[in-house]
Amino acid sequence: MSPEIPGVIAIVLYMVSTGIQFLSLSRDIPRVKSTVNSLASIAVLCHAVTVYMDLYGTAGINLGIYPMLSLMAVSIAAIVLASSFRRPLANLFIAIFPLAAISLLLELFVQGSTNPRSDITPGILSHIVLSVVAYSLLTIAALQAALLSFGDYEMKHRNLGVLQRLPPLQTMDALLFETLWVGLVFLSLSITSGFIFLEDIGGPGLIHHTVITLAAWLVFAVLLWGRYRLGWRGSIASRWALTGFGLLAVGYFGSKLVLEIILERV
Repeated sequence: MSPEIPGVIAIVLYMVSTGIQFLSLSRDIPRVKSTVNSLASIAVLCHAVTVYMDLYGTAGINLGIYPMLSLMAVSIAAIVLASSFRRPLANLFIAIFPLAAISLLLELFVQGSTNPRSDITPGILSHIVLSVVAYSLLTIAALQAALLSFGDYEMKHRNLGVLQRLPPLQTMDALLFETLWVGLVFLSLSITSGFIFLEDIGGPGLIHHTVITLAAWLVFAVLLWGRYRLGWRGSIASRWALTGFGLLAVGYFGSKLVLEIILERV
């Protein structure tokens, strides 16, 4: 089976789910949650199948920017979808599902310059998996931080109509720091595994990525310390979380963008 088939199905279902969820913001649609969750579950499954087929080809593992971006997108969509069953997070679908669909479009129809790798050891593969989980969790934390900052702004300006469509600020604040704690643990494991299994981690191809990732780890660690010792929350916590996420994005995708697209080399 061609990866385009489940990929296109996932794109369509992502956009349909997004549309239904968006319409539910302004009108009462019966059974919207069960409908959206059912469609989204199929979309995530088809997305995962597409990513798997693209990553594990006959020539080796494809670690190009677009397959890795799609892998992170489906991980984020799956985590938020699973969390929505116990927390009021469904409105995050409006932001996450279109991004997942875009990542699929890039993966399916834009050709990268990275050649498949057949020399991936179990140690390096574990580093990749830990990195994907860490980046996915911290991306969700960044989305929560942006929503929390927006909600705080709307409350100060007494725009309660928008706030009624968002999860409670206390819920978003608690979820933000829960996600940050778990994300920092996985990021720590990812960094540690990188030092253990990557032979050229200090080489020209990885040194900038390593330094920026360590800087992001420090930002998240300071934020969690500030929460524990100084009670940081609201706009202060949001700014620190978004700064850490920005560093991660630059450290990983910035490096791959330069290497694969601008310089056109692995």
